[in-house]
Amino acid sequence: MSSDLQKGTRLVLGVESSCDETGLALVRIQPGQPPELLAHALHSQIDMHQAYGGVVPELASRDHIRRVVPLARQVLGQAGQVLQDIDLIAYTRGPGLAGALLVGAGFAAALGVALDKPLLGVHHLEGHLLSPFLSVDPPTFPFVALLVSGGHTQLMRVDGVGRYTLLGETVDDAAGEAFDKSAKLMGLPYPGGPHLSRLAQEGRDDAFDLPRPMMHSANLDFSFAGLKTAVRTNLVRMGWLDDELRLKDPASRPVLADLAASTQAAIVEVLVRKSLAALKRTGLQRLVVAGGVGANQRLRDQLDEAARRRGGRVHYPELHLCTDNGAMIALAAAMRVQAGLAQPQHAATFDVMPRWELASI
Repeated sequence: MSSDLQKGTRLVLGVESSCDETGLALVRIQPGQPPELLAHALHSQIDMHQAYGGVVPELASRDHIRRVVPLARQVLGQAGQVLQDIDLIAYTRGPGLAGALLVGAGFAAALGVALDKPLLGVHHLEGHLLSPFLSVDPPTFPFVALLVSGGHTQLMRVDGVGRYTLLGETVDDAAGEAFDKSAKLMGLPYPGGPHLSRLAQEGRDDAFDLPRPMMHSANLDFSFAGLKTAVRTNLVRMGWLDDELRLKDPASRPVLADLAASTQAAIVEVLVRKSLAALKRTGLQRLVVAGGVGANQRLRDQLDEAARRRGGRVHYPELHLCTDNGAMIALAAAMRVQAGLAQPQHAATFDVMPRWELASI
């Protein structure tokens, strides 16, 4: 079946539903050509989860059910295609929230049965990893990849599609969690990371002496839980922890801006140092940054400057493709087809893997 998909022009529908975004996309593949994104649509659940200060899995699953069909219709309309034109249906198999994953997988399977089309389960992080190939400045293999999303911080050596070697990963809180949890301690709205980054623009990044955990360790692993604890300790020292009135007081904003700037600086410095160490260890000059934290402008600026000094290059996905989205799922499936690695399955059977190591695929 994989060889059949490699022949001629093919359309891949991608379905992403691993957490709190519902994403659908259509990617076209042609022999000898890079995959082409025809259309994509995304619905974020941020407003719904904001009242709870974090993602509520049951609510996330129910919202995916409401959104997936309208978004599929929207994508097909944008691309000028009909259901019967689809050749392969790709869905996020894992990792992620089990109930949310099942919505996307169930939709893909139902559509596959109705159209008599094959399915391909895609690793969520592989989608992020390959997403820069949809940018105007795509990378070439091999490269080092820094995956920085809400729940994952990893460094990988990437020698080709499906050829991934884990170099280092977080041993506790990921970078995205450090952003979000620190922001919550400061009384910032959910999701906290982007709010913390915006507030940091008003502050001094050397105002608070915060730790850079494991920055000088002999390995390429990460640890950000201690940084979150240091943010909490500073708020306790000032008597501001859980003091909503004080945290919301406009007079407190300059101090919170300094704390936000110092927190961001600590996270970014660790990510940059570890990324440069990975490049040195592998002897590679090309770095790919993907995942939601990859949209952080300070991280991009510092990585770009460091790469220029080394004579290297850094590649990023387009900003609108940094978050979870269907385009990266369709792309990963398309690149697996082109590489002859796709193993599509009969649409009547599917499964999900809430826990799934990228290096194992």
